[in-house]
Amino acid sequence: MVGDIKAENIIDYMVSAIVMLDSRLRIVTANPAFEEMVDLSIRRMKDMPIKHIFVETTISPRALAYALKRSTSFTQRDISITLPDGKELLVDLDVTIISKPPYEGNLVVEIRQVEHHHRVRQEDQMLAQHHAARDLIRALAHEIKNPLGGVRGAAQLLERSLPSEELKEFTGIIIDEVDRLTKVVDRMLGPKSKPNMLRTNIHEVAERVRQLVSIELPENIHFKIDYDPSIPDLLADKELLIQAALNIARNASQILQEQGGKGRITLRTRAQRQVYIDQKHYRLAVRMDIEDNGPGIEQERLKTIFYPMVTGRSGGTGLGLSIAQALVNQHLGIIDVISRPGKTVFSIFLPIIDKKHSGIKACNKI
Repeated sequence: MVGDIKAENIIDYMVSAIVMLDSRLRIVTANPAFEEMVDLSIRRMKDMPIKHIFVETTISPRALAYALKRSTSFTQRDISITLPDGKELLVDLDVTIISKPPYEGNLVVEIRQVEHHHRVRQEDQMLAQHHAARDLIRALAHEIKNPLGGVRGAAQLLERSLPSEELKEFTGIIIDEVDRLTKVVDRMLGPKSKPNMLRTNIHEVAERVRQLVSIELPENIHFKIDYDPSIPDLLADKELLIQAALNIARNASQILQEQGGKGRITLRTRAQRQVYIDQKHYRLAVRMDIEDNGPGIEQERLKTIFYPMVTGRSGGTGLGLSIAQALVNQHLGIIDVISRPGKTVFSIFLPIIDKKHSGIKACNKI
């Protein structure tokens, strides 16, 4: 019954971070989005003064006191908040005073991260650009692949008619180079088979990536893990996710090796609530972060980082990240990236959905 729904239940469904404070500005309750934002559970925060969560903030204490005294709601924009772990946020917030029991006299604070909304718009734009680029590359790849078969066939026929082994060496070079180009084109086209979606624990993927990358790391690069064991299983093709994450982690490893000095790669998993991917809302998703302390990626290159044939590494093909994004897209997910000197984080977002509503059928093609 609608009348039996408690405030705690209603705010659980909201995308914005919501926290309710009593007249002494102590936490009464909060929704999952707020817990995720501050990385603390409501059990730990309940009855805690909000100033212990918002260690530093530009929220005006006078405004809160005035709102309580006059029972007046207000809005503040571009508020700076520092959390206990040192994380800094820029937010907009709405403060509403509750005038009816059982929460009379309490404040409800709705917090919207300014960067988050900007990021959502960026992700939508990035996905649209990625799909357009993939379509173009697939069309070009097909146009390249068709004549390659003819060139290889002609070289084989020519080889049979040549009188000397010395001349056959040249046709052998042609055949080898055609085969190499064919492999590149096949990688551009992406996987040929449909993903085999099964119940998968994300940490099986993470551990496999850790094992494969750790073997290749020199002593000056340290691999760190930070797993959230509470993450539920998701429907996924484990091998495809391993390939996607491995492409990113190996990129990080190679960049750190080129940089020299002490390097660090961190593999982190978290449950992410109230996520929007490709304009669709998911109540719960897995986030896998692959972080390195390398030189960072130039802001201009970040805009095209997932395009095929775009690379900032000497000897790179520019296909690894494009393929990784395509593989994650097959799981209705997305890869996001933020970067500055000393910290680059690639985040893989994968919605947790049941098979009946997964829509995987529509995503079998890249």
